Amino acid sequence: MTEDDLDLLHRTVELATQALKQGNSPYGSLLIDPYGAAVFEDHNRDADGDLTKHPEFAIAKYAIENYSEEERAMCTVYTSTEHCAMCAGAHAWAGLGKIYCATTVDQVSDWYAQWGTANGPLHPLSAEEISPNITVEGPAPKFEEVLYQLHKWFYLGESAS
Repeated sequence: MTEDDLDLLHRTVELATQALKQGNSPYGSLLIDPYGAAVFEDHNRDADGDLTKHPEFAIAKYAIENYSEEERAMCTVYTSTEHCAMCAGAHAWAGLGKIYCATTVDQVSDWYAQWGTANGPLHPLSAEEISPNITVEGPAPKFEEVLYQLHKWFYLGESAS
């Protein structure tokens, strides 16, 4: 990963932190268009109980509405945590390009197992396992501790320190 990639991942961690501060689960993502511009960013918005309000899903919908099939393939998604199966499916159906993630599904799944917390109703599969057309780059070790802390705070209500 380049320094630019790490800077963009840093923004996703800021979005995940913002999500947590608003009572949502700590996930943040952004879309970089084919021309290098950050055109969409968001975080989970599931505090109301609708657990489908993931930014990666919203990114896929935004990309479909705003870019051609060829342009979508040249878009890049940056995310604090690798896509869940639902969002990986949306990413694949939208035909989006590469995913950069600060943490992987395997890492977060291991944390949940450590804490005795459920992964949710979907198997924790890598986005690359969901679709042969998805390429994932990550994790970025420099963000592991802060994301560990955010997830632990959300799922257990306590700091890991």
